[in-house]
Amino acid sequence: MADDTHPHRTAADLGHEEGVSATIPDWSREDVRRFWDPGQKLLRAIRRYQAARARGGITGRIAAKRWALSHLVWSTVTQCEIHLTTEIAGGLRLTHPTGIVIHPQSRIGPNCMIFHQVTLAGPVTLGGHVDIGAGAKIIGPLTIGDHARVGANAVVTRDVPAGATVAGIPARIISEKDPA
Repeated sequence: MADDTHPHRTAADLGHEEGVSATIPDWSREDVRRFWDPGQKLLRAIRRYQAARARGGITGRIAAKRWALSHLVWSTVTQCEIHLTTEIAGGLRLTHPTGIVIHPQSRIGPNCMIFHQVTLAGPVTLGGHVDIGAGAKIIGPLTIGDHARVGANAVVTRDVPAGATVAGIPARIISEKDPA
């Protein structure tokens, strides 16, 4: 499956170019570029809701209600279940935002990429620059280290070390590389 902006690269190649940080968010990955960017619009609603709640006061409460409504709309469009209070670092990429379910106590590190039909069940912690393939199920509590990859339809039930690639049911490490 080729990405529109890089027709010669597969989905597995996306996000693994040199210089992508596991600690410094690349906020441009969340920019709404077109009218129909449902993943980015869902993330924008979550981020603005959280900012409005943090601001407080009457204007903060009113703005939070507006962004909660926007979240409801984009959650319905994408059929995603990402709670408004989920801790998400910057640079999250929802490549095909359909059917993603994320437990409210999960924590997502910077510059992660989550494909469609992914479930984070239980309090899962994703490190920075983690890529999760379509249909993967991650059953926590567990931690996935920086620069790790989870294969499509994998069922992860144990911690994944940094730089590892896991696949299968149950997921097993199929390759490891230096995460630096």
